[in-house]
Amino acid sequence: MNFKLVSFVFFFSISLLSAQKSEYTSLLIPDSLKQNANAVVRLDQIDILISSQRNMNVKNKRVVTVLNEKGQEAINAYEHYNKKTTVENIQATVFDAFGNEIKKIKRKDFRDQCATDGGTVFSDSRYIFLDYTPTQYPFTIIYESEIETSTTAFIPQWFPLNDYQLSVEKSILNVSYPDNLGFKKMEFNFANFKINKTVDSSTKLSYIATNIPALKQEDYSPAYSVLPKVMMCLELFHLEGVDGTAKSWKEYGQWYSDKFLTGTTELPEETKTKIKNLVGQEKDPIKKAAIVYKYLQEKSRYVSIQVGIGGWKPMLANDVDRLGYGDCKALSNYTRALLNAVDVPSYVTLLYGDRDKHDIQSDFVSMQGNHMILSIPNGDNYVFLECTSQDNPFGYQANFTDDRTVLVVKPDGGEIVRTKNYENKGNAQSSKGNYSLVENGDFSGNIEIVSQGSQYSQKYRLETTQPTEREKHYKEYWDNINNLKINKTTFSNDKDKISFTENTAISAVNYGIVSNNKMIFVVNAFNQTSGVIKRIRNRKNPFEIQRGSYDTDEIAVALPTGFTIESLPTTFELNTKFGEYKTEIIQKDNNNLIYKRSIFIKKGIYKNTEYDEFRLFMEQISRNDNAKIILNKNQ
Repeated sequence: MNFKLVSFVFFFSISLLSAQKSEYTSLLIPDSLKQNANAVVRLDQIDILISSQRNMNVKNKRVVTVLNEKGQEAINAYEHYNKKTTVENIQATVFDAFGNEIKKIKRKDFRDQCATDGGTVFSDSRYIFLDYTPTQYPFTIIYESEIETSTTAFIPQWFPLNDYQLSVEKSILNVSYPDNLGFKKMEFNFANFKINKTVDSSTKLSYIATNIPALKQEDYSPAYSVLPKVMMCLELFHLEGVDGTAKSWKEYGQWYSDKFLTGTTELPEETKTKIKNLVGQEKDPIKKAAIVYKYLQEKSRYVSIQVGIGGWKPMLANDVDRLGYGDCKALSNYTRALLNAVDVPSYVTLLYGDRDKHDIQSDFVSMQGNHMILSIPNGDNYVFLECTSQDNPFGYQANFTDDRTVLVVKPDGGEIVRTKNYENKGNAQSSKGNYSLVENGDFSGNIEIVSQGSQYSQKYRLETTQPTEREKHYKEYWDNINNLKINKTTFSNDKDKISFTENTAISAVNYGIVSNNKMIFVVNAFNQTSGVIKRIRNRKNPFEIQRGSYDTDEIAVALPTGFTIESLPTTFELNTKFGEYKTEIIQKDNNNLIYKRSIFIKKGIYKNTEYDEFRLFMEQISRNDNAKIILNKNQ
């Protein structure tokens, strides 16, 4: 035996093994990538091969070092599949902090379940995902997958950095495609990141991003507009058995209408007759639509159903009518069918439904959106209906589909429009009330609060909550009042005016602090701004106030007998680019005051350099909302 040869082979094997281990050790990660990070993406490589209009293959290799429990989400080890999309390969390997392999995870070890929530009636869409619980941090995981699909309508977007508190060592995108399918791309937010486009030809596209440090989550950052990404699409694509084309929104809308909506609005004659009888002699199309909408809300309920053509084709209106339920597509289309029966035109409308405003990217024609509503022409505008809600007022949109670009799908083509914007002062809360204090500082009061605009959506469901939930709400809302007792609440919900009124009687012991023959109490008992605006040094992002608001308060204050006023807060006023604020106290006599307050916050996107000024504005409001009255006890 050649001892030297054996020694060389042994040494080479040990060296190779050590190299493999060291590649995945967390000790090699630069400190600059660990700073502010919960996880570090060592490699994220996506290879997309579009071989034809009806075939796409996507391979993904993702190597992530998870530094702590919050970094678990960065693994992203899951794939969706259905009858048209198969998971060809999925596996993972786990390494400890020193790069030693501790676990291999094969497909059978992944969890496989329905891709919809517990409210789903039936579904052919599923997903397979890794459910791994680590024994220690940090650890590194290599996740690899491959899917094959005939659906080319949705090319995965590339996010070289897809979250805050996450750093990236290397991220790669490679795309190959035929030159006759109209491949398009659009880049977003590249300026502040190390991203290079290495190939851009008629059949290939490649990017590489390197050494991107973790970004801190900054409060009030604009939604959906900070992190880098690339959107991609084909002008000629395929979606679950249907070839499509989308060279313009008009063309896309006509295709969608022809292929997905035609033949879906037939209703039983009995239902048509019932709707016609409900509408009666009414001629105004909007008033007719309001009657139909009320019928829909009373008859149907929302469930999630992910069947049909890629989740985009609605259930037949006949089936919704028979079953009494449907998802957003089914209920919107069913309402369209009901309106057709009384000669009111309407159009299904695609959009992103979210509390954070998210636009359809209007200058990039492609399959977009996660939600469907209904649009009814009203002169030069539209009335938009949220057909999944059983309690929304007719035409009300805040705070889920308001003020964003959407696609209205008409038989003759698509149209990009903007949904209703609830203006600053329209988002109003008006409070009128009174409270009184007695000699020992105990408090009792009554308050009427009227909420409108986007503030209506935050309140109107109170009338259907359980008493325990209602009490919890008020104790959180008036957390400035210790020992609070809710004595009585009544509500009035005017859906025509979209106005919700609360009448509440409350009491508390020791609201006024009595000491050394003095009583001290905060004059603003009912509507304090106590939220602290976080200090952010060297802020990077602009900040956004997504929805403005306007609160007015007028409160009568009855002082305890046997006391005289030592000190009252003076009139206070602020007027800035972010809004306006004013308080004043009117002394009617020795024992009765009127406290008036107004606060107006303006919607807008502001520069990062203006954040400290905004924080100061809100802190001044918070301090003044805590202004105190001092009384002296008569001797």
